[in-house]
Amino acid sequence: MPIIDIEGLHFAYGKNVVLEDLDLQIQRGELVAMLGPNGVGKTTLVENLLGTLAPDRGRVRVCGTNPRRVGADFWPKVGFMSQHWNDHPKWRVRDQLEWIRACYDIQGTTTRDPQQLLAALDLSDKENSQLSKLSGGQRRRIDFAAALLSRPELLILDEPTTGLDPVAKAQIHDLVSECQDDGTTVLLTTHDLAEAEKISSRIVILGGGGILADGTAHELRRSLAKSCEITWREGEEHFIHSTNEVEAFVAGLDLTSISDLTITRPSLEDAYLDLVSQATGVEAEGSTL
Repeated sequence: MPIIDIEGLHFAYGKNVVLEDLDLQIQRGELVAMLGPNGVGKTTLVENLLGTLAPDRGRVRVCGTNPRRVGADFWPKVGFMSQHWNDHPKWRVRDQLEWIRACYDIQGTTTRDPQQLLAALDLSDKENSQLSKLSGGQRRRIDFAAALLSRPELLILDEPTTGLDPVAKAQIHDLVSECQDDGTTVLLTTHDLAEAEKISSRIVILGGGGILADGTAHELRRSLAKSCEITWREGEEHFIHSTNEVEAFVAGLDLTSISDLTITRPSLEDAYLDLVSQATGVEAEGSTL
């Protein structure tokens, strides 16, 4: 049984249809990155998974359950990191994490040690700091630690590395990979194509109310109509050739007489921009990523 099972999900804000007859299944143990321009419904989809929004029609199941009709035993199974927070700004970091941990302990959940999580995120020195005194990047990492406390079966991360420096981003990537190695299913939304390609086993691109593409980064690149570009030198001459049959073309070259052979394949960014442009009818720009 898929850990996330969506059939025919339709959701609109008034007359503005955001998701239309969307189907999506995510199996246990997958690490899925969800991409798409602002406003296509990534966060709306997440809120339907958490039960904070109800679909106009369609079926949503998370861990085999309708998230609108769950008991207290459901929430330790799902770790969530939001783009925004609403808590006690005067609380210390330790108080925040211990309070969340205590809520899980009441239900008999085997929780992680907050101090170990803080150490893994290089935040041990912030244990006694007030939440309101943290930088945006530090706060993002605290939210990530909170999402991991219950050792969830499903980890939902809404743009988890926005605003983080490269070191903090790498720490979160490492912990996400460790969670997947332990059997946790991960769904993350992101605008960072490099992040999606680096850590995910599968990429889903949203647009036009539905799913524009679903596959590995390699499969999405291969779906492009764009040709690969091959460049090489023979003596002082420089050659460029475009083809979709790279292996056959290179096999026909005399490799003993050429140098500087380079093969440039379409990138994930090329695939993303191409798909979004087709869906919207407007040429997408790389700067929006």
